[in-house]
Amino acid sequence: GIHDQIGGGFARYSVDADWTVPHFEKMLYDNALLLRAYLRLWRETGDALARRIALGTADWMLADLLTPQGGFASALDADSEGEEGRYYVWTPAELERVLGSDDGVWAAEVFGVTDEGTFEHGTSVLRLPEEPDDPERFERVRRTLLAERARRVPPARDDKVVAAWNGLAVAALAEAGALLDRPDLIERARDAAQLLADLHMEDGRIARTSRDGVVGASAGVLEDYADVAEGFLALFAVTGEQEWSAAAGRLLDTVLDRFTDDSGAFYDTADDAEALINRPQDPTDNAVPSGRFAAAGALLTYSGLTGSERHRRAAESALGPVVPLAAKAPRFAGWGLAVTETLLSGPLEVAVVGPQGTEGTRELHRTALMTAPFGTAVAPGDGNAPEDPADAPVPLLAGRPLINGGPAAYVCRGFTCDLPVSDAAALRGRLAP
Repeated sequence: GIHDQIGGGFARYSVDADWTVPHFEKMLYDNALLLRAYLRLWRETGDALARRIALGTADWMLADLLTPQGGFASALDADSEGEEGRYYVWTPAELERVLGSDDGVWAAEVFGVTDEGTFEHGTSVLRLPEEPDDPERFERVRRTLLAERARRVPPARDDKVVAAWNGLAVAALAEAGALLDRPDLIERARDAAQLLADLHMEDGRIARTSRDGVVGASAGVLEDYADVAEGFLALFAVTGEQEWSAAAGRLLDTVLDRFTDDSGAFYDTADDAEALINRPQDPTDNAVPSGRFAAAGALLTYSGLTGSERHRRAAESALGPVVPLAAKAPRFAGWGLAVTETLLSGPLEVAVVGPQGTEGTRELHRTALMTAPFGTAVAPGDGNAPEDPADAPVPLLAGRPLINGGPAAYVCRGFTCDLPVSDAAALRGRLAP
């Protein structure tokens, strides 16, 4: 019930043990994270349902949350016309009126819409207990119901652009666009990243919010720096546009300079932020990754691109609470555990070089994005980077030439690389667990 079966995207949570009735509010951060999760499930298993949900979630984000400035709004309200869920629920009679008798009865069975109702006043939340036996009919019914629902009064939208949540959206949309062959999703990720860079950022600092193209007064907190850096690094991995890795580096340098305590842990606020009775320092993941563990992940990826020991050591220090936290309350350490696994695996670094736009280069690059473990530092380039890492904007690309004038992929750990490979099957073999 928390999944919007006709419009895509997810409501905030379920209010019952059977996951039938959601709290109908839809948040950007939930959907960005779930998009990335379903995308990775499809990547690992080829599951068609996971692919459909990932695409539907991305399309919903663009349809309902995209702002005129290119960022993403924070949320849709739960209620419309003074009633929670009114926009989303149906009765059997409504389905038959919109779809006709045959399709209406079929849709009621598929979506679990009953005369008694599963929500309030005899209405039902649309659910999908199993995939329908007629996909073409299902798609026709879904489109018709979506068009009918668009005639209803929609929930209000919270138009705030929150930096951290937009960083999560940039990462999810960039990866989805690359893996699902949807260049429009990459463009929307780039637009949101550009808004963050142009409006929210100045001199390595970031503001937390904007609205209607006007930046807010609230200073960015640790999760803003970390999640936006994560988004920029994911966008660089997909596009090879070095401005994004450089922008991530500026944010992460601020994290190291302004958020670190004497033990190497992170505060949630900068050292020059508004003074509080107790400067917060919460490592626990919740509905979103904690600032601390998100920062660790971005620092680790950035260290893979640059070879920076300072950033790698900072990531290791930030992960200190993961093991005791996971032992006591594992649900509050999910992102931290994922980043820790990345740390223990190296992390992997993959430089993909080749003439831009050629089929061989695209195939190697896509294989790296499809196969490499979570947290791998992927660097696309043209093979013309300087030999000396100190001279290269992205040091991982330094000294990684083309092979016989053609594309090549270098799989490395700590900047020590295996022999380069020039075909996708060989690269897949290097990256597969």
